Amino acid sequence: QVQLVESGGGVVQAGDSLRLSCVASERTFNNYFVGWFRQTPGKEREFVAVISNTGVTEVFLDSGKGRFTISRDNAKNTVYLQMNDLKPEDTADYYCAAAATFLYRKWIAEEYRFRGQGTQVTVSS
Repeated sequence: QVQLVESGGGVVQAGDSLRLSCVASERTFNNYFVGWFRQTPGKEREFVAVISNTGVTEVFLDSGKGRFTISRDNAKNTVYLQMNDLKPEDTADYYCAAAATFLYRKWIAEEYRFRGQGTQVTVSS
């Protein structure tokens, strides 16, 4: 069982930056697909970004393109989500999810076997 722990969320002002971390208990975390999702009460869950086991990255969220970057540090078993120029509409609970296999439908949260508890990001205007 892989444990994922997110951190780095907080309350910030519009225009600020945050770097979210997703730390895994699994030493071979570098072999996993890792995605970031966000959820706001009353809204649909959104797929934010993904990084493959080979380091290929993609930001899916249209509003995040140019502002969000996903990366990983395999030595630290950690995947990051760097978020710049934050906007109030970025307010959400952000969580990471991981899968040990190649994902064709990487935008579907249920495809990931493991997920963390999430970290709250609140952006004030």
